[in-house]
Amino acid sequence: MTDYTGIARLLSDRPTDAVSLDWLKKAHDAQLTLCEALEEIADSLPANINRQKCIYAAKSLVPLVNGIHRYEEEALFPLLERLQAGDRQLVDAIARLKFEHVEDECFAEELTDTLTRLGSGDRSVNAEAAGYMLRGFFESIRRHIAFEQQFVLRGPGLAS
Repeated sequence: MTDYTGIARLLSDRPTDAVSLDWLKKAHDAQLTLCEALEEIADSLPANINRQKCIYAAKSLVPLVNGIHRYEEEALFPLLERLQAGDRQLVDAIARLKFEHVEDECFAEELTDTLTRLGSGDRSVNAEAAGYMLRGFFESIRRHIAFEQQFVLRGPGLAS
């Protein structure tokens, strides 16, 4: 599992002057690694919770999701819009991705609270509801990444 300092380093190395597909691929890999950890947590509920993994995920979740979303919205999406000016399907897809960002960020905040509570041993957490939250979140993130890799990152002028 990627450690918290690795995510912090990834985010601090985020390019500010140009689009870097290499950085975005690393960011996607970090998100997918986090999704694997979230899936392991969901699978461990209710009896075999790894509290350290929950705390790690809680610390990593919001900074990683928000950092990647800022990069996409400030660098990647404007570049795509310039490269494909007038492409209505692309404009609609980017609008949908931005809406998904808002949903994912709100969901990540709620999930962070649940993971923190699980990590601290709070027995009042409903394991079934927590598992449902975890699965809903990581499946959404995986779909978002798959769409970006299949359609957005293969656009003209972006393939690497």
